[in-house]
Amino acid sequence: MNPSDQSTEPADAAALPLAGVRVIEFTHMVMGPTCGMILADLGAEVIKVEPLAGDNTRRLLGSGAGFYPMFNRNKRSLAVDVKDGRGREIVLRLAGGADVFSENFKGGVMDKLGLGYPALSTLNPRLIYVSHKGFLPGPYEHRTALDEVVQMMGGLAYMTGPQGRPLRAGTSVNDIMGGMFGAIGVLAALRQRETTGVGQAVQSALFENNVFLVAQHMMQFAVTGQAAAPMPSRLSAWAVYDVFTVRDDEQVFLAAVSDTQWALLCEEFAFADLLRDARLVTNNDRVRAREWLIPELRARFAEFSAADLMNRFERVGLPYAPITRPEDLFDDPHLLATGGLAPITVPADGSGAGRVIETRTALLPLTLGGERLGVRRGPPALGADTRSLLRDVGYRDDEIGALLQAGVVASDDGPAAGG
Repeated sequence: MNPSDQSTEPADAAALPLAGVRVIEFTHMVMGPTCGMILADLGAEVIKVEPLAGDNTRRLLGSGAGFYPMFNRNKRSLAVDVKDGRGREIVLRLAGGADVFSENFKGGVMDKLGLGYPALSTLNPRLIYVSHKGFLPGPYEHRTALDEVVQMMGGLAYMTGPQGRPLRAGTSVNDIMGGMFGAIGVLAALRQRETTGVGQAVQSALFENNVFLVAQHMMQFAVTGQAAAPMPSRLSAWAVYDVFTVRDDEQVFLAAVSDTQWALLCEEFAFADLLRDARLVTNNDRVRAREWLIPELRARFAEFSAADLMNRFERVGLPYAPITRPEDLFDDPHLLATGGLAPITVPADGSGAGRVIETRTALLPLTLGGERLGVRRGPPALGADTRSLLRDVGYRDDEIGALLQAGVVASDDGPAAGG
């Protein structure tokens, strides 16, 4: 079985919201593929157009090794040389019947290939063309952007690290959310097309996404006149909202963010002296007392195990959390019980390991009608759908064979295979 033929749920793909929507995807890395993955999970047919050697994301190691497996499920793969006129003709045929065209290349690249919005909207006026860039049009648009770049220049790194030590967030927050906003734009444009009958250009950007993320701190300054401090050194709005090191050097996050929760905490752990303390009556009183209150709580909690603390916090309804690593989530009981992780097969040319990987992946964090949106196909092998897609746009088998022999397209079953 081809890994991309994998099917789990839902069985009736035609019942998904975007069934019948065709998306042509010229993307790589994270931002553009995230947009396509969301549309694919919602039922769209997403065709990942790749160079003959494949999307470079397939071969990334280290921190990039999870990009291709994570963001390319439920897609089809077409391997084609778009710099060859015959290859470009294939893409134009696909675009002529598509609903959405998605790209995240540097400005001007798609226009040079004859695949920019002006050309494709003339070919197909109903086409929605979504671009994922570093910056929206303006003074910065010529710059090369990365998630780190916009985190640094957009205030997020300043807010994440200790004072004087800007630190990038622990995941590709702007790439992922930028792709999500691209998908939101596509959904809005599809809805508007129902009224206007024509498509439009949609654009999302890393920098503006980052600004949206930190805008609450901008508004804090606008309202209070006081600049937000980096998260590790901020003045907390809550009295107890901290990571505690407890028995055997385990760590656990514990919180009590209201007067009711403070009373529950004190009653559960028999801290009657703290509950009676006139300096600790309200949350704001306790915030002002954090300098001595938190060390006192650290000393008292140190004798407990993390498991005991979490059990007791859960029993009385107080907020808590273990300090978990990403790999621990494969065994998370909530995710296992709710189907939040779905089986997936990663092809050998998409794993970075050079072999097929059987694993589980995180689904979109939503339900529709009480159901999760599942994995219908694993991330595709390079060229897994080349033959069928060429047939879709009118190529005969002998023409497909000639294109394969000429090196204009590539298929995962080689140039000589048929069927």
